[in-house]
Amino acid sequence: MQWTKLNEQTVYANRWFSVNLADVELPDGRHLDHFLIRLRPVAVATVVNEANEVLLLWRHRFITDSWGWELPAGVVEDGEDIAVAAARELEEETGWRPGPLRHLMSVEPSNGLTDARHHIYWADEGAYIGHPVDDFESDRREWVPLKLVPDMVARGEVPAANMAAALLLLHHLRLGQDALP
Repeated sequence: MQWTKLNEQTVYANRWFSVNLADVELPDGRHLDHFLIRLRPVAVATVVNEANEVLLLWRHRFITDSWGWELPAGVVEDGEDIAVAAARELEEETGWRPGPLRHLMSVEPSNGLTDARHHIYWADEGAYIGHPVDDFESDRREWVPLKLVPDMVARGEVPAANMAAALLLLHHLRLGQDALP
């Protein structure tokens, strides 16, 4: 059953997102008003070191009033390459400059409400260049053993679905039966 968007109007917009209202026709011919949020792409990155530890942020999200582990992330600026944005965010939020980035996955974290796409990258090396410029983004930055990730996710310590999916995939790639060389 495919829904058909007949029109869409912007209700509110700023440089990060817009809130729109769409007239949607359902397969049975009924119409409904559906709000949606249009967002810039989000770039995400981390480093997994030789000891199979992943660089994470421990941060508070005021919207949900929750603490959890996350990967550095931010919006892609106009004209910016997504991988470049991912490297920039990692450096700004952790003080670590990644080596060559590899695309891990792209996800739509809430595609019933928003068109957001999160593009997640990782590197297997990085260089510490100094204290993070955006140290206000997190309470601390830590190297966490990948072997702990499944239990962390199960305990709710990685509350964001996109971050949990990426960390579980990294766990699989580095420690699973199909591990990379």
